[in-house]
Amino acid sequence: MSQTQTDPRPPSEEQADLSTSDGLVARVRLILSRRTEGRAVALLMVVWVFTLLFEPLVWTSYEVTLGRIALVGLVALGLTAVILMGELDLAVASTLAVSGVIMASFDSLAVGVLAALATGLIVGAVNAFFVVVVGINSFIATLGMLFFLRGAAFVISGEAPVRIADVDAGIAFGQPVIGPLTPRMLLFIVAFVALYIFLSHVRVGREFYAVGGNRQAARDAGIPVVRRVFTGFMISGFISALAGVINTLERTAADPTAGSTVLLASFAAAIIGGVLLNGGRGSVFGTLIGASALGMLQVALTLSGVQVDVQNIVIGSVLLLAVITDPSSLRAAAVTARGLFRSRSERQPTG
Repeated sequence: MSQTQTDPRPPSEEQADLSTSDGLVARVRLILSRRTEGRAVALLMVVWVFTLLFEPLVWTSYEVTLGRIALVGLVALGLTAVILMGELDLAVASTLAVSGVIMASFDSLAVGVLAALATGLIVGAVNAFFVVVVGINSFIATLGMLFFLRGAAFVISGEAPVRIADVDAGIAFGQPVIGPLTPRMLLFIVAFVALYIFLSHVRVGREFYAVGGNRQAARDAGIPVVRRVFTGFMISGFISALAGVINTLERTAADPTAGSTVLLASFAAAIIGGVLLNGGRGSVFGTLIGASALGMLQVALTLSGVQVDVQNIVIGSVLLLAVITDPSSLRAAAVTARGLFRSRSERQPTG
């Protein structure tokens, strides 16, 4: 007679193990469903493979690669705070340019830096005023600010680069201080950590998600929506001005055309990182991954001799692909396809 082996544990313990494993799987699925960085991770992996195979110099030019990631990432972090509330800030690149020009216009470097950062805060406040007080769509309001600030940068600078007062300080600022990390990269890390803490652990920052998810519900819940929008735009303006200060210090001169390629790349970094255009969803981690992927891609294309216009085509294509592959876009497309299929089926005569 053959004997079958049985589990000596009582059925209750077996069920407990099954429920525990099922609960673990359910928790993992819940965590993955809440994460929004999938497309950014996929793009980063593709860029890694591309650079390793075709442009390995990206991995040895640490200062150039990290510097580009920091510049794109800084502006993208500021954009993240605005997009989370369902708004747009197209003036970030022009804010970067005019802040650098204003900083270089002062004889004192310290006063120039403070004036540049204050300019960023003022620009953010003006943008928010037009959006929430006057009631202008953020796309239109910040588009107008984009042209205004770009023109102001050319007028203030006399349409020529403006050298900073203390060139030696600028040269020293561009030198690595910890391994390959320059002050630009360290400031980017500080800004990333600060914004992460603000959006994740500070009530004001967490309310950005509520404002973007459902603005009327946020008002009904007692959230001061106007103040939150002002805060978001001022964060974006301040960080863009900080990027302008850093860029001017490293170049030892302010260029009124600076940041011309930053807007598209930073906007793409935020969207590819999973920040929903309608607001209410996203994370700074996704923005960081998206900025890393696009920064490396830009450096690889530059080292390969690809012109800036062609680089913009590549980044625009990546952005379009990211928008198309967004889960909400895919669901909407699936609903539309099902509706068209049903309508065609109903029109067909039955034999």
